[in-house]
Amino acid sequence: MLAALNLFNNIVELFIWAIILSALMSWLIGFNILNINNKLIYIIADFLNRLTEPFLSPIRRILPYLGGIDLSPIVLILLLIFLKDLVNNNYYYFIN
Repeated sequence: MLAALNLFNNIVELFIWAIILSALMSWLIGFNILNINNKLIYIIADFLNRLTEPFLSPIRRILPYLGGIDLSPIVLILLLIFLKDLVNNNYYYFIN
């Protein structure tokens, strides 16, 4: 059971890093630091967008419009940390 908990924790951590990288990539593309005409940049940005967008879009619908400031990655990261802590605390509660 501990292996499954470790797998869950690692998947959540990787997904948090994917959210951070997706936000950074969108900023770098938005400020024309990275060119989306580059095939590698396009593939990475498309992969990160396809991975994170299904989880970010429902949060964007709930959050109020803040004039171009997107807080949905922060909200999703906080929710994932809460979920990870909840699972870990319940696991350690049930084994004792």
